[in-house]
Amino acid sequence: MRTQVHVVSHGPTCLDGVTAAVAVARFYAGRADVDARFASNSEIDAVLQGLRFEPGADHELWITDISWREPATEQHLQQLARDGVRIYWIDHHRTALERVRAGRVDVPFTHTVLSEEFAASRLTYEYLASRLAADGASAPAFAAFAPVVAMADDNDRWLHRVPGSRELAWVVRSLGPDAYEDFLALDEHVTYTPRMNVARDRVVAEIKRSFEVADASRVEHTAAGVQVVAAVCVGYPSEIADAWGKETPGAVFALYDVTGLAVSLRRSPDCDVDLSKVAETLGGGGHAAAAGFELPELRHIIAEVIATRVAEHLP
Repeated sequence: MRTQVHVVSHGPTCLDGVTAAVAVARFYAGRADVDARFASNSEIDAVLQGLRFEPGADHELWITDISWREPATEQHLQQLARDGVRIYWIDHHRTALERVRAGRVDVPFTHTVLSEEFAASRLTYEYLASRLAADGASAPAFAAFAPVVAMADDNDRWLHRVPGSRELAWVVRSLGPDAYEDFLALDEHVTYTPRMNVARDRVVAEIKRSFEVADASRVEHTAAGVQVVAAVCVGYPSEIADAWGKETPGAVFALYDVTGLAVSLRRSPDCDVDLSKVAETLGGGGHAAAAGFELPELRHIIAEVIATRVAEHLP
């Protein structure tokens, strides 16, 4: 019976999440049928609860670079495990790891890799590589993917020591759902596909525009001795925060990204505020230095302002 492998990962615009999913797909290439789907933090519970598998078939579920929140999701995963689905969970987000340490996760996983040491893509790849080594097997397509994994890990941990890692993250964000398919075909030299080349050129112009919007909307406040810098951007919040952090010490940056309708939290290099804690109190999550959350009510506020302004100028 041919194994059916299902991957649910963070994305589709997240380099780390996409890379983790592709690592699983390339590991199983030619040996199993792989279906990958992506979800944001606000979508993950609905996506996992919606999973339905054909009875009697051999199924695996890989959840990478993301976690769930609702008890109903946990109950559904428990039922899938009782039905014989092998479930793997690989994550590196502090909020998820703290839930596990607090005993608030109760799913009979086949295996988990939970660590802040590396990005989820690297955790996934190294776990799968260890399985190949233990079996004395080889997977050329999987081995050729190692440079991409190194770039994803480098970018997600904000090290930027591997040339091209930051640019690759931009390309994935620009490509969206197409990134997964293109990554399946990448060679060991990370040679861009024609579609990736077009995306890279488009990104340069988009980043310039986002900086213009952020500079024009920038607002600053001080709370508990920390400077809070807020602004609106059109994508690329990390790039904006990185540039601003070099000139604004001791600051937390809260950037509302209109492309994702979410707030990205970043901090300057000398700031030690745990942003994952801030985001968690606002219904989000992430890492100490990079986190995010959504403000659904903000969309209504914006719409109210627009409606009021237009109404004032009606004849």
